[in-house]
Amino acid sequence: MDFTTMFMFCLFVSFLSFLFLFRLLLKFLTSGHRKLPLPPGSLGWPYIGETFQLYSQNPNVFFASKVKKYGSILKTHILGCPCVMISSPEAAKLVLVTKAALFKPTFPASKERMLGKQAIFFHQGEYHSKLRKLVIRAFMPEAIKNIVSDIESIAIETLKSWEGQSITTYQEMKTYTFNVALLSIFGKDEILDREELKRCYYILEKGYNSMPINLPGTLFHKSMKARKELGQIVAKILSIRRQMKHDHKDLLGSFMGDQEGLTDEQIADNIIGVIFAARDTTASVLTWIVKYLAENPSVLQAVTEEQEEIVREKRGEEKALTRADTKKMPMTSRVIQETLRVASILSFTFREAVEDVEFEGYLIPKGWKVLPLFRNIHHSPENFPEPEKFDPSRFEVAPKPNTFMPFGNGTHSCPGNELAKVEILVLLHHLTTKYRWSVMGPQNGIQYGPFALPQNGLPIRLSLKT
Repeated sequence: MDFTTMFMFCLFVSFLSFLFLFRLLLKFLTSGHRKLPLPPGSLGWPYIGETFQLYSQNPNVFFASKVKKYGSILKTHILGCPCVMISSPEAAKLVLVTKAALFKPTFPASKERMLGKQAIFFHQGEYHSKLRKLVIRAFMPEAIKNIVSDIESIAIETLKSWEGQSITTYQEMKTYTFNVALLSIFGKDEILDREELKRCYYILEKGYNSMPINLPGTLFHKSMKARKELGQIVAKILSIRRQMKHDHKDLLGSFMGDQEGLTDEQIADNIIGVIFAARDTTASVLTWIVKYLAENPSVLQAVTEEQEEIVREKRGEEKALTRADTKKMPMTSRVIQETLRVASILSFTFREAVEDVEFEGYLIPKGWKVLPLFRNIHHSPENFPEPEKFDPSRFEVAPKPNTFMPFGNGTHSCPGNELAKVEILVLLHHLTTKYRWSVMGPQNGIQYGPFALPQNGLPIRLSLKT
């Protein structure tokens, strides 16, 4: 082979090699199959993962230790699901708002089965938009305005039942918020199955954070049995209301009046889901408020003075509280905000990657859960100086964007947050103007139930002011 032939052969081989390498590079850049690493972290034990650690430790310690060890994005495995946790405001906004289409709302399958797969929490798109519109219609300011006096009656009756008693704050607040939830869902109608509804719901609640093992005798099995009974009770209420043929302005009326039509199963799933969302979270917030007010006498004094001023203004007028009265409570509202931040009742929320997603140089595989850690964002000193200090005055100035998300963010933020705020303000008005209370026993620990709570549900003793 002469020099020219050899040169041409080498040139041809070089061209083929270049073409091959170019095609490989092009495939690498366009196919989306780059070998990205998973985020750092631990998946824990097989199947169980780190579920027990999450629900047996102080959540501040659990999440903070994870972030300190692995950084602001990490992997774990809880409630039978591989998960990626994120803890920066920017990442949370990306998942919940900017790139929300890549991360659908979801819960572990066990929780979806408990609350109902047709519930608003687990959907996006047209069905979710329709449900959200119906919920907001029932919880808009005009609707809330019409039930403030009824909420007040429940608050007065609730507090009166505690007089001179030693109570577990969380348990009693759950009764209060359960009754308010029923009022907002079913209106003033007398619900014949109220106690049975409550009994089944309490059983369901006990198994909410249990391991999803559906065998006789397990908490999960008992919860699923109670869930079936709840569906039957709601079906009976639906049947009775259809026979009455009245125009109701409550949430059930909003669901039933939808022109496009929801099935009874869809209505039942959403009613049970709203009870869960409206009851336990608000009861947890109220429990923490009682604790923080007891621990901060100057804050309690400021709240009491604000509420007593409203009492003085109403002398000689209609005594019942109005929606307008609840807007004259800025100090009390800041206490609620600071409680939501410090206690971070909703430590995180669940999303699911609908496809393989590259995120900050890591791979989030399709089907993995993504958990924005609201608790870490609320407790970051970069976002809130001295984050462990209870200081309502910090909310005299609006917090930095995406650093305060007690009700979530984006299209899936809680549509009932105004109702929750009103029922808290109404109860605090009567609690601070008429009663004094003392916390019984040491209260330094935090437990899950399923939300973050003071140890033992905050036992207190309540008495009338003299």
